[in-house]
Amino acid sequence: MTQGILDPHKTPEKSEKILLRKPTKNDGANLHHLIADCKPLDVNSLYCNILQCHHFADTAILAELNGKTVGFISGYRLPDQPDTLFVWQVAVSPDARGTGLATRMLTSLITRHKDSVRFLHTSITESNAASWNTFRRVAEQLDAPLNSDVLFDRDQHLDGQHDTEFLVQIGPFHF
Repeated sequence: MTQGILDPHKTPEKSEKILLRKPTKNDGANLHHLIADCKPLDVNSLYCNILQCHHFADTAILAELNGKTVGFISGYRLPDQPDTLFVWQVAVSPDARGTGLATRMLTSLITRHKDSVRFLHTSITESNAASWNTFRRVAEQLDAPLNSDVLFDRDQHLDGQHDTEFLVQIGPFHF
């Protein structure tokens, strides 16, 4: 395994002042604004974002730069696979892009659960190169296989209103 996964605070110079922490319900409004600034992410209701920060804080991570929310990952444990963390949404502010922040947040979140999580799942559309690159980097850092297959088909599941989502599976990984 590459050493980087155990040191989520080792970052490029540009992002050294970014604080990673669990969110609280007080972060919901800032999260809502961040996601609105991160097109093409789906904007959920403010209430949903507050719930993400409150009920799912243990499987989420928030990034702050000088007190401003610049990144967020929401996730949850799969009910039938408690050793699997599903990452629902990754948001990085335009101000923090190019710093490796998404990879750093994922690394920190996985490290937080290193005693109980062996798999990481997410869904990505085919055209989302930034997300594919991020999750490939994480798989490399974890020295774990990455597999993908259709999760939600554009026509069969998404009524033709959204691109096909591919289930990306990383793991098993070991610390």
